[in-house]
Amino acid sequence: MSLGLLAAAQIDRAPRLIWNASASVPVGLYVVRASNPPSLGDLVAVRLPEDLSSWVVERGYVGADTLLLKRIAAVSGMNVCRDCLDITLDGTVFAEAASADQQGRPLPRWTGCVTLGSDEVFLLLAGVANSLDGRYFGPLSADTILGRAIPLWTFGGAADA
Repeated sequence: MSLGLLAAAQIDRAPRLIWNASASVPVGLYVVRASNPPSLGDLVAVRLPEDLSSWVVERGYVGADTLLLKRIAAVSGMNVCRDCLDITLDGTVFAEAASADQQGRPLPRWTGCVTLGSDEVFLLLAGVANSLDGRYFGPLSADTILGRAIPLWTFGGAADA
């Protein structure tokens, strides 16, 4: 009976170890640790909201229930804008979005500026031009973050990690 209770208690917990197979950050094993609140610059494990998750799975970018590893590029009080393809953070051009993916399919496009609220973050891997991140889906709720992703064993991948 106690084993069943232990297993039930573990069901809703965030994963502690994840394997990253995307080249956006180095491929490998990461430990996920809660970080409240998450800090600017942290590499975090993210579970996308249902609508975005369905879209990335339908497009074949990732499998169902895949966690993404992204860096926190902006936090509460920061101003985030998208003007055409330029992404600016507090008035400084930080990254550029693409208009289409590698198969030529159009990517989501949000426009305008927003000052992030206390429950919002903007996720972006600045050194990875083809990263699927805030360039395309804008700010997200901080609740999508499961924790800080710390590399345990990695090889290859982008320099942004």
